[in-house]
Amino acid sequence: MYDGDVLAGNWRRPGKGKIPQVPAEPDLVVEDAESGFCGAVVACDKEAVTLEDRFGKRRLFPLAPAAFLLEGRVVTLVRPRAAASPALRRSASGSIAVEGLRARVARESRIYVEGVHDAALVEKIWGHDLRVEGVVVEYLEGVDDLPAIVEEFGPEPGRRLGVLVDHLVPGSKESRIAAQVTSPDVLVVGHPYVDIWQAVKPSAVGIRAWPQVPRGVPWKEGVIAALGWRMEPPEAWRRILGAVSTYTDLEPELLGRVEELIDFVTETS
Repeated sequence: MYDGDVLAGNWRRPGKGKIPQVPAEPDLVVEDAESGFCGAVVACDKEAVTLEDRFGKRRLFPLAPAAFLLEGRVVTLVRPRAAASPALRRSASGSIAVEGLRARVARESRIYVEGVHDAALVEKIWGHDLRVEGVVVEYLEGVDDLPAIVEEFGPEPGRRLGVLVDHLVPGSKESRIAAQVTSPDVLVVGHPYVDIWQAVKPSAVGIRAWPQVPRGVPWKEGVIAALGWRMEPPEAWRRILGAVSTYTDLEPELLGRVEELIDFVTETS
């Protein structure tokens, strides 16, 4: 099945090397090359595969080229000819939808996001998953007072806090604030974008790219002006949010971080 050296050439450019294509059949055990998550295939559609690890935790991964390891070798997973679960309905996040859902009683654990736009986007894509798990999302209106907010929350085992931060990159103000939070029952993660708007793929909004906004210009207003939109930020956000329907409309840098937070606050061991 693996004639020759599968790592010959540049394995991150599958057209330049021999990267086997392997059907994502049920129970096939693979590892996501980027995150290290290892599990058995439980579902697969034309865009993504769902893996379940030995603890029963499930994660969704796009069917990207050369994105998985099978017995230590790089492979490209493809959808089997006969879909594993064609009748299964999926939520906006790509997870298997729970039919007849009655929202679980809310956990003490919480997820905090920076603002109302972040909360709206998380709800639109992960709302079903959060209700299944009983996780409440609240917004902070910025992270300047994050250490005090964490202390007031009082994290402890069984009462965890996950925080999603905008523009969490090395050297930023946000990274310095996040570094002050050291509790093992708090997980602070973030995406590299100045604002959550940028976490929506430009193609979903119908633009070629998000504009570069000069320093000193309010970011949202600068974006609206550069795009020639004749509207205020609230109306612009409604237009952006309305263009989002599934996880495929969002950038991977946001997808992975939200999934990580949900895993963290729902972990029981």
